[in-house]
Amino acid sequence: MPGWSCLVTGAGGFLGQRIVHLLVQEKELQEVRALDKVFKPETKEDLSKLQTKKKVTVLEGDILDAQCLKRACQGVSVVIHAAAVIDVSGVIPKQTIIDVNLKGTQLLLKTCVQASVPTFIYTSSVDVAGPNSYKEIVKNGHEEEHHESVWSDPYPYSKRLAEKAVLAASGSTLKNGGTLYTCSLRPMYIYGEGSSFISALVTRALKNEGILEVTGKFSIANPVYVGNVAWAHILASRALQDPKRAPKVQGQFYYISDETPHQSYDDLNYTLSKEWGFCRDSSWSLPLSLLYWLAFLFEAVSFLLRPIFKYQPPINRHLVTLTNSVFTFSYEKAQRDLDYVPLFSWEEAKQKTGEWIGSLVELHKEALKRKTP
Repeated sequence: MPGWSCLVTGAGGFLGQRIVHLLVQEKELQEVRALDKVFKPETKEDLSKLQTKKKVTVLEGDILDAQCLKRACQGVSVVIHAAAVIDVSGVIPKQTIIDVNLKGTQLLLKTCVQASVPTFIYTSSVDVAGPNSYKEIVKNGHEEEHHESVWSDPYPYSKRLAEKAVLAASGSTLKNGGTLYTCSLRPMYIYGEGSSFISALVTRALKNEGILEVTGKFSIANPVYVGNVAWAHILASRALQDPKRAPKVQGQFYYISDETPHQSYDDLNYTLSKEWGFCRDSSWSLPLSLLYWLAFLFEAVSFLLRPIFKYQPPINRHLVTLTNSVFTFSYEKAQRDLDYVPLFSWEEAKQKTGEWIGSLVELHKEALKRKTP
């Protein structure tokens, strides 16, 4: 891999930034191109500091802009496609999610063929596998089992079709006569410093006297630390660029988890934040079956009101199922094919995330002081 270069889409995001940080430590890499629609000023500053290690080119542009993608892919060896619109609550318009997640991926694949980019790594999601029912139990599932989401909700639907497009493209002939090698990574629920989900949860808890809301008390999941997901992308780029290993990896998908204990989402949130005085919500909650049908009722009301009023349901069946199922997967295949071993231990991940949550608490306290006359 002498003198290779890499384009990272979604480079301003939670995962994308971590991928860039690890990429600049790769010995033979010459340039990282960081592409996103908009970069926050602090993110630009962070990426500029990496210039001391490798050339980092910040590109602002739309994943649906063909000319932008053409310029970004020119002369690149590897594309890591982490850009996506994530929405499981139904807040973002369906067409926006389909356009970015599916059409954007298809356009990027087409551009890679035209620009003769030989390696393409796609950031998928465990959501493409399910769960399809809160009654379904999957413990330490693996790639040989057939798990596929049946939800028509735009996020799992768009990610599932995009992943199929990526894997089907593997083996395509490039414009220069070479071959395109692709693979897909399916991370579990990703946590860590910078997580928008955790940030929103902490913000709501701070407004509610430190009480964490119930998000998934009936679940058993195996969350994965963001640094380990980023590391898996680096290892996938190495494997697909290795002539001996690429034939085995190309066209494959891999579940990515780590040594984070299997637990409910509520337990994870409490474990990460209890040091800062947060506590569990001990109030009574609805039985899961009743919660599911209540979500169905909310969806029905939303559908009936659609011609005259846009009603945003507080919950939906997909979200209830997603956050209250027993759904865990092994990373053995990634370990075997990609040499994947988590870079960060559970203790390290817990400490780093906890410290970041502490910084959010301090910012909240400072904001309150400024408001107090």
